[in-house]
Amino acid sequence: MTTAIDTAEGLRQVEQLAAAERYLAVLVTHRGDRDPSVCIVNVGIMPHPVTGESVLAFVSRGSTAKLANLRRSPRAQLVFRSGWEWIGVTGAVELVGPDDQLDGFPASEHAQLFRDIYHAAGGKHSDLEEYDQVMVAERRTAVLLRPIRFSSNPSGTDHEEPK
Repeated sequence: MTTAIDTAEGLRQVEQLAAAERYLAVLVTHRGDRDPSVCIVNVGIMPHPVTGESVLAFVSRGSTAKLANLRRSPRAQLVFRSGWEWIGVTGAVELVGPDDQLDGFPASEHAQLFRDIYHAAGGKHSDLEEYDQVMVAERRTAVLLRPIRFSSNPSGTDHEEPK
Protein backbone atom coordinates (compact mmCIF):
# COMPACT_ATOMS: atom_id res chain seq x y z
CA MET A 1 0.00 0.00 0.00
CA THR A 2 1.29 3.47 -0.85
CA THR A 3 0.21 6.90 0.29
CA ALA A 4 0.01 9.91 -2.06
CA ILE A 5 1.66 13.05 -0.66
CA ASP A 6 1.95 16.69 -1.71
CA THR A 7 5.07 18.23 -3.27
CA ALA A 8 6.38 20.10 -0.19
CA GLU A 9 6.09 17.02 2.02
CA GLY A 10 7.45 14.80 -0.76
CA LEU A 11 10.56 16.95 -1.18
CA ARG A 12 11.06 17.03 2.60
CA GLN A 13 10.97 13.24 2.71
CA VAL A 14 13.27 12.93 -0.31
CA GLU A 15 15.84 15.20 1.37
CA GLN A 16 15.68 13.22 4.60
CA LEU A 17 16.06 9.82 2.95
CA ALA A 18 18.60 10.99 0.37
CA ALA A 19 20.88 12.53 3.01
CA ALA A 20 20.80 9.30 5.01
CA GLU A 21 21.96 7.26 1.98
CA ARG A 22 24.60 9.54 0.41
CA TYR A 23 21.99 10.97 -2.02
CA LEU A 24 21.70 7.70 -3.91
CA ALA A 25 18.46 6.82 -5.69
CA VAL A 26 17.21 4.19 -8.09
CA LEU A 27 16.37 5.72 -11.48
CA VAL A 28 13.80 4.02 -13.71
CA THR A 29 13.59 5.01 -17.37
CA HIS A 30 11.97 3.13 -20.25
CA ARG A 31 13.72 1.54 -23.17
CA GLY A 32 12.36 1.68 -26.70
CA ASP A 33 10.42 -1.54 -26.11
CA ARG A 34 8.86 0.13 -23.00
CA ASP A 35 10.60 -2.29 -20.62
CA PRO A 36 12.10 -0.53 -17.60
CA SER A 37 15.79 0.28 -17.42
CA VAL A 38 17.19 0.75 -13.91
CA CYS A 39 20.37 2.28 -12.49
CA ILE A 40 21.67 4.11 -9.42
CA VAL A 41 22.30 7.87 -9.53
CA ASN A 42 23.35 10.63 -7.09
CA VAL A 43 20.45 13.08 -6.85
CA GLY A 44 20.08 16.48 -5.21
CA ILE A 45 17.18 18.90 -4.79
CA MET A 46 17.80 22.35 -6.23
CA PRO A 47 16.09 25.25 -7.98
CA HIS A 48 15.43 24.79 -11.69
CA PRO A 49 18.01 26.96 -13.50
CA VAL A 50 15.35 28.85 -15.47
CA THR A 51 12.09 28.73 -13.48
CA GLY A 52 13.43 28.48 -9.93
CA GLU A 53 10.96 25.72 -8.98
CA SER A 54 12.36 22.78 -6.98
CA VAL A 55 13.60 19.89 -9.11
CA LEU A 56 15.47 16.67 -8.50
CA ALA A 57 18.74 16.78 -10.41
CA PHE A 58 21.63 14.53 -11.34
CA VAL A 59 24.40 14.50 -13.93
CA SER A 60 24.93 11.66 -16.41
CA ARG A 61 27.81 10.76 -18.70
CA GLY A 62 27.01 11.38 -22.34
CA SER A 63 25.96 8.46 -24.57
CA THR A 64 24.45 6.39 -21.76
CA ALA A 65 21.35 4.24 -22.11
CA LYS A 66 19.54 6.40 -19.54
CA LEU A 67 20.06 9.53 -21.68
CA ALA A 68 18.92 7.74 -24.83
CA ASN A 69 15.83 6.57 -22.95
CA LEU A 70 15.10 10.05 -21.57
CA ARG A 71 15.51 11.68 -24.97
CA ARG A 72 12.97 9.25 -26.41
CA SER A 73 10.59 9.41 -23.44
CA PRO A 74 11.23 12.38 -21.11
CA ARG A 75 9.67 10.90 -17.96
CA ALA A 76 11.33 9.02 -15.14
CA GLN A 77 10.86 7.64 -11.66
CA LEU A 78 13.28 7.95 -8.76
CA VAL A 79 13.12 5.85 -5.61
CA PHE A 80 14.91 6.88 -2.41
CA ARG A 81 15.17 4.59 0.61
CA SER A 82 16.75 4.34 4.00
CA GLY A 83 16.05 1.25 6.05
CA TRP A 84 12.42 0.30 5.50
CA GLU A 85 11.33 3.85 4.63
CA TRP A 86 11.07 4.79 0.96
CA ILE A 87 9.62 7.41 -1.33
CA GLY A 88 9.06 7.27 -5.08
CA VAL A 89 8.96 10.33 -7.31
CA THR A 90 7.57 10.43 -10.85
CA GLY A 91 8.05 13.38 -13.13
CA ALA A 92 8.80 15.00 -16.43
CA VAL A 93 12.48 15.37 -17.32
CA GLU A 94 14.49 18.10 -19.02
CA LEU A 95 18.06 17.56 -20.22
CA VAL A 96 20.77 20.22 -20.23
CA GLY A 97 24.17 19.63 -21.79
CA PRO A 98 26.28 19.79 -24.94
CA ASP A 99 23.70 17.74 -26.87
CA ASP A 100 20.59 19.08 -25.13
CA GLN A 101 19.92 22.80 -24.92
CA LEU A 102 17.38 24.21 -22.48
CA ASP A 103 15.41 27.24 -23.66
CA GLY A 104 16.38 30.30 -21.65
CA PHE A 105 19.58 28.74 -20.29
CA PRO A 106 22.90 29.67 -21.95
CA ALA A 107 25.43 26.92 -22.73
CA SER A 108 28.07 29.09 -21.05
CA GLU A 109 26.38 28.26 -17.71
CA HIS A 110 26.59 24.46 -18.03
CA ALA A 111 29.72 24.15 -15.88
CA GLN A 112 28.13 26.06 -13.01
CA LEU A 113 24.93 24.00 -13.31
CA PHE A 114 26.92 20.74 -13.08
CA ARG A 115 28.73 22.07 -10.00
CA ASP A 116 25.44 23.12 -8.39
CA ILE A 117 23.97 19.65 -8.96
CA TYR A 118 27.11 17.99 -7.62
CA HIS A 119 26.95 20.06 -4.43
CA ALA A 120 23.18 19.54 -4.04
CA ALA A 121 23.82 15.78 -4.13
CA GLY A 122 26.37 16.01 -1.33
CA GLY A 123 29.48 16.14 -3.53
CA LYS A 124 32.74 17.75 -2.49
CA HIS A 125 35.68 18.09 -4.88
CA SER A 126 39.13 19.48 -4.12
CA ASP A 127 39.71 20.68 -7.70
CA LEU A 128 36.60 22.06 -9.39
CA GLU A 129 38.52 23.02 -12.53
CA GLU A 130 39.46 19.36 -12.96
CA TYR A 131 35.81 18.46 -12.29
CA ASP A 132 34.73 20.88 -15.05
CA GLN A 133 37.22 19.31 -17.49
CA VAL A 134 35.86 15.82 -16.81
CA MET A 135 32.30 17.06 -17.39
CA VAL A 136 33.29 18.40 -20.81
CA ALA A 137 35.40 15.38 -21.79
CA GLU A 138 32.57 12.96 -20.90
CA ARG A 139 29.89 15.16 -22.53
CA ARG A 140 27.98 15.17 -19.26
CA THR A 141 24.33 16.12 -19.24
CA ALA A 142 22.21 17.48 -16.40
CA VAL A 143 18.90 15.70 -15.82
CA LEU A 144 16.20 17.82 -14.15
CA LEU A 145 13.12 15.97 -12.93
CA ARG A 146 10.04 18.06 -12.10
CA PRO A 147 8.12 16.08 -9.49
CA ILE A 148 4.55 15.30 -10.51
CA ARG A 149 3.68 12.50 -8.10
CA PHE A 150 5.13 11.15 -4.85
CA SER A 151 4.26 7.87 -3.21
CA SER A 152 5.58 6.24 -0.07
CA ASN A 153 4.92 3.59 2.51
CA PRO A 154 2.57 4.78 5.23
CA SER A 155 4.43 6.22 8.21
CA GLY A 156 4.50 4.03 11.27
CA THR A 157 4.20 0.87 9.19
CA ASP A 158 5.62 -2.09 11.07
CA HIS A 159 8.13 -4.11 9.12
CA GLU A 160 9.14 -7.62 9.86
CA GLU A 161 12.78 -8.54 9.39
CA PRO A 162 13.35 -11.46 7.02
CA LYS A 163 14.15 -14.73 8.78
